[in-house]
Amino acid sequence: MDTPTSKPTSWLNRMRSHRLTTTFALLGTLSAGILVGSVITHGVSGKEQAPNSSDAKPLVIPAAATLSNGFSQIAKQVGPAVVNINTESLPKQQQQGRRGRRAIPVPRGQAPGGDDDDQQNDMQDFFNRFFGGQGGGDDDGDGNPMGGERRALGSGFIVDPRGYIITNNHVVDKADRIYVRLSTDPDNPTDPGRPAKVIGTDKDTDIAVIKIEPDKTLPTIKLGNSEGAQVGDWVLAIGSPFGLSQTVSAGIVSAKNRSIDEAPGPGGVASNQFQRFIQTDAAINPGNSGGPLVDMAGEVIGMNTAIYTQSMGSQGVGFAMPSNIIANVYNMLIGPEHKVVRGSIGISFQPSTSSAVGRMYGFKNGVIVSTITPSGGAAKAGIQPGDVIVSIDGHEIKDGDDLVNDISGRKVGSSVKLGYLRDGKQASANVVIGDRAKTYADLAGNNDDNDNNGPQESDAGMAKLGITVSAIPPQIAQKTGISHGVIITSTKPGTFADDIGLIKGQIITEINKKPVTDEASYRTIVNSLKSKDDVVFVVHSPLQKDRGNTYIGGTLP
Repeated sequence: MDTPTSKPTSWLNRMRSHRLTTTFALLGTLSAGILVGSVITHGVSGKEQAPNSSDAKPLVIPAAATLSNGFSQIAKQVGPAVVNINTESLPKQQQQGRRGRRAIPVPRGQAPGGDDDDQQNDMQDFFNRFFGGQGGGDDDGDGNPMGGERRALGSGFIVDPRGYIITNNHVVDKADRIYVRLSTDPDNPTDPGRPAKVIGTDKDTDIAVIKIEPDKTLPTIKLGNSEGAQVGDWVLAIGSPFGLSQTVSAGIVSAKNRSIDEAPGPGGVASNQFQRFIQTDAAINPGNSGGPLVDMAGEVIGMNTAIYTQSMGSQGVGFAMPSNIIANVYNMLIGPEHKVVRGSIGISFQPSTSSAVGRMYGFKNGVIVSTITPSGGAAKAGIQPGDVIVSIDGHEIKDGDDLVNDISGRKVGSSVKLGYLRDGKQASANVVIGDRAKTYADLAGNNDDNDNNGPQESDAGMAKLGITVSAIPPQIAQKTGISHGVIITSTKPGTFADDIGLIKGQIITEINKKPVTDEASYRTIVNSLKSKDDVVFVVHSPLQKDRGNTYIGGTLP
């Protein structure tokens, strides 16, 4: 009976033993698989992280090559003579009595705005002279800034190693402080540059000459003959667009003798009639104004002046004043009078007429006279409105440009033979050339009884000293007890008078121990002053009576 009961127990034990064996076998197989997979995966990962690059060749920097276009050589040649110009305009109400001011340079990337005085016409809806003109902002109606200081930016180029620089008039116009930075000057944002003074300006051609006092001989750039430039010639524009000095852009001469249409001013005379530009597609932007346009000989054939734009940026149409005009104006501005004198015969004319007018009055080429200035040479020679001028000294003229270009270049006081038509009949007259500035004033109705027999007070005092004066008003004479002398009506910042402390309202009674009794004696003394002279003024305050003499002096620059 014992045997049957013991068999089931043995079978159960065997089953339990077999299941454990199977389980251990499965676990061992699984562990081995995991181990093998890990090894294989590790090997694959290692290969992806460290690829074999033994067949790669290292890059080699080649020797510097000289390219064939020559642009870089020209840029190196003329670049040192191109300068950066910063200007500062002070608020009008803060100009009196300020001394020791120092400008802050124009921030990099700042694009100065256009001049508020720019004339508006059909083309100037898009034509913006904003390269280096005085920055935007309100003014007092006379072009004087109101509010904070205004700064502007432009370019220029050195033509004389003693520091004479050519730029645009609109770059320095109305500026109280002018600073120049040379290409070799360190890039110091706290230093605006070297102070410069204006030698002379010509608004008709938008040309100005300024000067710095160099501590060494300066590099210069050579002027070329703009008549030799041809449409299609390569040119380089160099300047400081957006304050980025020594920027070079390349293009071609795309047109010549380009004029910008402008409505005539008083007397039918357009203020831009002497502006005939070289057109270029070299990139020109704010800050380029006054910089040179250089040909492939490294010579200046123009000065970058303006652009035609719809986006306030370069669109491939820029205008440069030709170098031949620049040279003629420069030579007059550095002369003793520091101004441009142009000839005139005292007429105004219509810039263009229809063919019907020519058929009616019997001429094909010529200029029909609109008005006559009574004091001008044409009036004195018998020329009348309606006459058609067809020749000058026997040479036929095509239009008003021919007439103006010929007459304006002649010496004041010389005479010229004009051929003209009157009622279809030929006639001629000898006409004496007059001063265009005076003639223009007559046409505009601004002439007064004071002839230019001698320097006026504004010319004498402003040019040398930086002040204007007038007779002492009776109420001030009564209050101060001073009846002889002159009173200062304005002092320009940055000038000799401002530096030594002369201010508006002071009464001048002596200069260099010579009594100043009136405006005439003042002009006589000032006209005799020369550079490097010591100048001492005896001045009085208009606010107090019997305050005594105050002595203010300095050495003329």
